[in-house]
Amino acid sequence: MSLDIQIVPILSDNYVYLARDSESGKVLCVDPGEAAPVLAKAEDLGWEIDTILITHHHGDHVAGVKTLKAATGATVIGPGGDSQEIPALDQSVADGDTVAFGSETFRVIGVYGHTSGHITYFAQGDKALFSGDALFSVGCGRFFEGTAADMWPGLLKLRELPDVTRVYCGHEYTATNVAFAASVDGQNAELRRYAEIVAVLRAEGMPTIPANLGLEKKINPFLRADDPVFAEMHGFKGQEGAAFLAHIRAGKDSF
Repeated sequence: MSLDIQIVPILSDNYVYLARDSESGKVLCVDPGEAAPVLAKAEDLGWEIDTILITHHHGDHVAGVKTLKAATGATVIGPGGDSQEIPALDQSVADGDTVAFGSETFRVIGVYGHTSGHITYFAQGDKALFSGDALFSVGCGRFFEGTAADMWPGLLKLRELPDVTRVYCGHEYTATNVAFAASVDGQNAELRRYAEIVAVLRAEGMPTIPANLGLEKKINPFLRADDPVFAEMHGFKGQEGAAFLAHIRAGKDSF
């Protein structure tokens, strides 16, 4: 793998990521909701940040951008089409664009609904996905600025990525996501096994991230909204995936 990815926990449950390209030595930061912990981690590692990737405009993902840019001179790359401007944005990108980073190339994939312009970044060589608040382990983002119909096409694009893809999301929500998934898909044996792993990791204070996309395709209800057997279990036989996604998300919102 060309990317050495380090998790930087911030706030109550956010994850910021630092990633170093082994060939070029370049370092990027994803969604710095705070600057101080990121700068401290980079100093500990001896890394110099030169790129900042932003998935969406929410404060817990961008509040540290200006300070981090001032301290490092990093180039800020993010969605130009989000509902609010990204602080100190140098380069705007959108669905279908690519971002060159050392020996790696990121594909930008739009997954809308959490915010109107939310994007994700897929490292095409390393097979790592920075999914922000669009896709979580066993979960997806709330529809703050859109609907299930807006988010579903983006989730389908993520589902098409290789099974070996490692998913680096914006929050540690896995335990509660697993509990909800069990309430709607309780007979899923792989979900039950994953729940046991998650319980052990969280009891030890360890992150459950990165998640494996191949497993997520089997246990994440939000990626399975067009599964005919799963949909029929909940009275959505023959309906579009977006309709069942809306139903599942409403259930999670009130869980």
